[in-house]
Amino acid sequence: MEENSKIINTILKIIKRIIPIFVFIFIAWILLHEIQNGIKNVEEKEVEKIQEKTENIEEELSKDLALINQAKEEKKEPEALTPKKEETKVIETPLPLGTDRFIVPLNSSNEIIANNLESNGYIKDKNKFLTILEKNTKDIASGAYKISKDMTEEQLNRVLTGNPYMKWVIIKPGLRKEEIAEILTNTLGWTKTEKEDWINKDTTTSPEYTEGVYCPDTYLIPIDEEPALVAKRLIYKFNENFSAYLPQFTAKNIKWARALTLASIVQREASNNQDMPLIAGILWNRLEQNMALGVDATLQYLRGDIGAGWWAPITVAEKQIDSPFNTYKYKGLPLHPISNPGIMAIDAVLNPLETECLYYIHDKEKNTHCAVTYEEHMANIQEYLVK
Repeated sequence: MEENSKIINTILKIIKRIIPIFVFIFIAWILLHEIQNGIKNVEEKEVEKIQEKTENIEEELSKDLALINQAKEEKKEPEALTPKKEETKVIETPLPLGTDRFIVPLNSSNEIIANNLESNGYIKDKNKFLTILEKNTKDIASGAYKISKDMTEEQLNRVLTGNPYMKWVIIKPGLRKEEIAEILTNTLGWTKTEKEDWINKDTTTSPEYTEGVYCPDTYLIPIDEEPALVAKRLIYKFNENFSAYLPQFTAKNIKWARALTLASIVQREASNNQDMPLIAGILWNRLEQNMALGVDATLQYLRGDIGAGWWAPITVAEKQIDSPFNTYKYKGLPLHPISNPGIMAIDAVLNPLETECLYYIHDKEKNTHCAVTYEEHMANIQEYLVK
């Protein structure tokens, strides 16, 4: 009897030890099952999202293709200024007798400024002048200053820590004139009226001055220069930079207005300078095959800034707008340039990359992928935008 009791106790002890193990195994099995179901559900949802995204893109592209296939003929040739070598340069007001213009380049250090002053004979000891500059509570702004060799070091320091009478203005390629006006206003201190007049009057004296001729570059402009003269300054630079290209386009039987307008589109459509010849080649192919360009940039120009920026993405509804600037609905080029292109875009239009491609996309890393057929284009979208 006592022996049986010991056996029973031993069995009970074993059971007590085994039960937690079985419970643990059971719970682990349930958790594993739930995790597998969860992963499966997540995978199914991800697949659904990808399918939905693909369907949405395909639907939008189908609508775009339908618009392009139904596009009307180009209404009229675009207008743009032909560069002229003889264009008059803006003459700046002469400085007072005995006064020189001292230029402080962009991003200049005190060391560079002191070196320039010494090498041009305004100071004798750059190290001494550097000691004066180091005591200043205000950095010397880049720009141009009126100074004289008769000035003492203290007088020079006082002038250089004041406001320059000329300021640097950087205009990047691809801006429309409203964006340029904003830069000029912020830099030169224009009033709201001066800014609006520059957009609506000073740059609209003729249709060919509407857009495309306000040359991207780095300028040093007097802060009191009349806005109308600033426009002429930018146009002079346009003539200076692009007049050499005119005979080259003429030799290829390409009208300058078409070249400049296409360059303004290439400037906006290309992800970078390296891609410009490819984009130009594709757009030339579309034009030569009497196919609508179907680019968003022209519609962005037409719509303007309605709160999200001048070049915000285009909506499906905006692609239905009836305008020569809607290159989904109208073949050929818009009525005039849509931006102010740089030399790289002009050169790309003159020397496009030879390609059979008619379509292109930019992936998330801004790389360009082109396609010859619409089916290849859809495959690129699936590969580089959906996955």
